[in-house]
Amino acid sequence: MTDKADPWSVPVTVAQIPDTGLHRDIEAGPAVREAMAEVAGLREILSASASLDVTPKSAGRFHVAGRVRARIGQTCVVTLDPIENDLDEPIDLIFAPPEQIPQLADLVDEAAESDVEIPDPPEPIVNGVIDLGRLATDALFLGVDPYPRKPDAVFEAPVVPPDPEDHPFAALKALQLDPKTPGPKKPKPG
Repeated sequence: MTDKADPWSVPVTVAQIPDTGLHRDIEAGPAVREAMAEVAGLREILSASASLDVTPKSAGRFHVAGRVRARIGQTCVVTLDPIENDLDEPIDLIFAPPEQIPQLADLVDEAAESDVEIPDPPEPIVNGVIDLGRLATDALFLGVDPYPRKPDAVFEAPVVPPDPEDHPFAALKALQLDPKTPGPKKPKPG
């Protein structure tokens, strides 16, 4: 059974990661891909896999780097035809124990005030686990084009001839009194 919020879960316990690091190739099965497509609002996910390296760093931190690849089914926003797109997204993140996050976020804020390239703040290690499946899912979802279109699809606005009655003052004209109808009587000066 897959979790609706996190359908692709591949937890790695950080205490079991060797000093030399570890490599994981993961692939989402049909039920997981179906749940991921539902969460992302996609027509379908035909394939989803990731190749990730988890490397220990100092002070209980871990570097996760690799790629997530997927083939997704979407609907062209112009023609409404079904289309398929390939995604290939890089992953390069640092994970740290939760108690280090505020301190490391302050370092990122300080770097933002200088001309130094700003590093991303680290992600928290939750309950001693890094979930590679969730990480791959997040990278995949960020790579999805929200407005997919077929390569040859061109949007052409419908040509509608201008209606002479459709102009800014048409409403005022409709309110204009008929000249044959007497208007309100003006009070006589007294």
